[in-house]
Amino acid sequence: MQEGVRRRPTKKKKSPAQIILGFIGKTLATIGVTILAIFLTLVIMIFLICHGPSEKATELFTTTFLETGQMKFIVSIFLSNERIQQIVNNNSMSEMTAEVNTDLIDTTAAKDSNSNDIELVQISGNTFQAKMLIIKDPSRVKLSTTYPWGEYGKELHELVNNSNAIAGINGGLYVSDSNKGGRPLGLVVCEGKIQYNNPTGYAGLHLIGFDESNILRIISLEGMNASQIEKLVKDEKIRDAVVFQEESSDKNNHFVKLVVNGEARQMNGSGSGANPRTVIGQRKDGAVLLLVTDGRGASGHLGATASDLIDIMLEYGAVNAANLDGGSSSSMYYNDKYEMTSVTLYYSNSSWKLPTAFVVEKR
Repeated sequence: MQEGVRRRPTKKKKSPAQIILGFIGKTLATIGVTILAIFLTLVIMIFLICHGPSEKATELFTTTFLETGQMKFIVSIFLSNERIQQIVNNNSMSEMTAEVNTDLIDTTAAKDSNSNDIELVQISGNTFQAKMLIIKDPSRVKLSTTYPWGEYGKELHELVNNSNAIAGINGGLYVSDSNKGGRPLGLVVCEGKIQYNNPTGYAGLHLIGFDESNILRIISLEGMNASQIEKLVKDEKIRDAVVFQEESSDKNNHFVKLVVNGEARQMNGSGSGANPRTVIGQRKDGAVLLLVTDGRGASGHLGATASDLIDIMLEYGAVNAANLDGGSSSSMYYNDKYEMTSVTLYYSNSSWKLPTAFVVEKR
């Protein structure tokens, strides 16, 4: 019997839809594997930072993440509560109770000179880049607000332009959830009038702003109620001010006073983590120093520590200096452009929405 010839079965031709679906499936699988590899790499890197040989790297990582709004939980995944508290204690700031001595500041020279000078200085550090505005006449530094308050604030350039100003930096404490930015916290004083006064529920609030003599004041509001704060504003003749918070724990590391009466605040280690910062200071001749640093990965930088801020303020002659709201809020606008911008990806050439900003009036 003659054997039949065996034929190889022909492959069924795939439809265009099947080809596309197959390509999509392979692409998604590749992306999934890549994401998993990146995730595992990050986990291993963080573990090595937290448990590696470099104590300084562990402390910097921990204190930096503890200061973020949404990423604090990462630290507790890799470190025990006891270890976290130990690191916080090793990078803490001593209490600073000294009050600003107004006699150390002489603003008459700025008034007499009729100077319109504003100087922009670029500053570099090991873990940050920064810019500082030096305003010779402190009477030009005012507060711009979005009062009457609504749900949404305004970006920094809007606050500057709405005040017919030439420059500005972000201001005080506010509700920053979802980048709505319309609600300040604690206290707001603008042109001598209280626009917001509700200290309830916030520990360590400090007034930061200028009195009618154009002297930068940094005043603790700890334990005060709204009536007492109202009296303080009147008695001290405060013209423009916001608040920031002095509070240190394993959840927060806010700090206010950096330099008072020419004396630097004492601290352990770096005093804080490395993050974007906004600082306001004043020299003995009355000139105002407005400093903003980058961080959180912007240009590859982590940010500035409390120790960094103090060093800069002293180098540029600050007699008094205070830390303002930082992080994603930190931004600087000058001469119709952003010199320093919020570090969030979507706001690379703008700022978060804000209820308040210190601005510099045009001349």
